[in-house]
Amino acid sequence: MAQIDRQQKREHVIEFLNRARALELNAIAQYMNHHYNLDAMDFGDMAKNVKLIAIDEMRHAEMFAERIGELGGEPTTQPQGKPATDGDPGFMFKSNAHLEDGAILSYNEFLLGCRQNGDSISAKLFEEILDDEQAHFNYFENIRRHISQLGETYLAQIAGTPSATGIQYQGFVERQGAGGGQGTDV
Repeated sequence: MAQIDRQQKREHVIEFLNRARALELNAIAQYMNHHYNLDAMDFGDMAKNVKLIAIDEMRHAEMFAERIGELGGEPTTQPQGKPATDGDPGFMFKSNAHLEDGAILSYNEFLLGCRQNGDSISAKLFEEILDDEQAHFNYFENIRRHISQLGETYLAQIAGTPSATGIQYQGFVERQGAGGGQGTDV
């Protein structure tokens, strides 16, 4: 009987983690779309920051997936909802702030659910990720407020800023030393 109860609690926690992962997957798609659009409009600094936030969300999605695996579950690959992809900067930052605010509310709920189901490790994971989500919300809300209050004046001041994140990407092929037979550890 106790084993069944324990398994049910684990399944509840896996559900919370998968719901959070689905939110992260949606945020990744939305933020990368906004990154591309902002970069194309020559708002490089904003594009860079949105891309870095998307990378944070990728890390969160992976952290949730790893915890789901530790609990014996299958991580979802389906995003929650559809990304908001309008190309207007005011809309982008409003929808991004809304997405982060929703994640904060959900993650607080999921954190409590994990505690109620006796999983302090998953609860701690939500606590850690909530700190990042709050920073994301603060950034998006701040930019949204500037655009709302200052409009074209604000956007004109930041147009033409560089978008490079300084991140060096090294994919699988580069790590394997493709082309020269180097690095072919088996």
